[in-house]
Amino acid sequence: MAISIEEILKERVLVLDGAMGTMIQRHTLEEEDFRGDRFKDHTHPLKGNNDLLSITRPDIIKDIHRQYFAAGADIVETNTFSGTTIAQADYALEGAVYDINYESAKIAREVADEFAETEPDKPRFVAGSMGPTNRTASISPDVNDPGYRAVTFDDLVLAYKQQATALIEGGSDILLVETVFDTLNAKAALFAIEEVYDEKGIQLPIMVSGTITDASGRTLSGQTTEAFLVSLSHVPIMSIGLNCALGAEQLRPYLETLSNKAPFNTSAHPNAGLPNEFGEYDQTPEEMASQVGEFLKDGFLNIVGGCCGTTPDHIKLIAEEAAKVSPRVIRVEELV
Repeated sequence: MAISIEEILKERVLVLDGAMGTMIQRHTLEEEDFRGDRFKDHTHPLKGNNDLLSITRPDIIKDIHRQYFAAGADIVETNTFSGTTIAQADYALEGAVYDINYESAKIAREVADEFAETEPDKPRFVAGSMGPTNRTASISPDVNDPGYRAVTFDDLVLAYKQQATALIEGGSDILLVETVFDTLNAKAALFAIEEVYDEKGIQLPIMVSGTITDASGRTLSGQTTEAFLVSLSHVPIMSIGLNCALGAEQLRPYLETLSNKAPFNTSAHPNAGLPNEFGEYDQTPEEMASQVGEFLKDGFLNIVGGCCGTTPDHIKLIAEEAAKVSPRVIRVEELV
């Protein structure tokens, strides 16, 4: 019987992959790459819809997964950050959402199995990425109408159920609700996942990762790290963590809070530092690995990887740091 990811997490720190978008941008892709044959007559522009490449340029997505596994990642995320009907509505592609998620998970599964076959002592996992959507259930987008909401909880549940179903059927081992800026959106995702699990009679591990939007240390919807943790602590998740928005150095105090308080495994996949004036990330793999290595040594984490600006070079050095330390020991405390 294959060992579970939960058992492996007791033995060592697991490594998550780096940025999908950063790697896609290394290719000079044009409108035709995003359209392929299937969408050649689509009425809306599609350039920039990276999730669609799992259908139209699967060769690129497979290669990116391979590079991250080769760099030392134990877990790769599916190319589905915007894989909901809500996000795909910008491209009038709501009807393609199932296929986007299914094909993304299938691609990642195939590559994970390739590596697991050559290194049977090192299982590889696929995390179905479920992004926050481009709408918030807690905040009005209209300053003149604070009670208005661009999306409802039920809208989000329906969208996330469609995404979760396809990710599972495509071969995901884990579902990752990530880059959470509004906890109500995350609760809708988790509610949807639980409904899908009940309907399918399965129970895959769930990871949740929030994002601190600025130096205030709060999410966009106003929660502190501890409040974010408490508001999700009723859900039987495998891990809770932080990603995006900030670099490793800026995330440190908030990861320490999670490490001290979370009755779950903890994770972090920070950006490669803060963006420069051109929106690019300049932090080198060596610099980032040094910073990540510090809070790995301090026992803050069970899962570590990279977000915006990170590449296989970053993940390789982060994996080397992770291999030097023991995983964080979960402290079971009563949250108040």
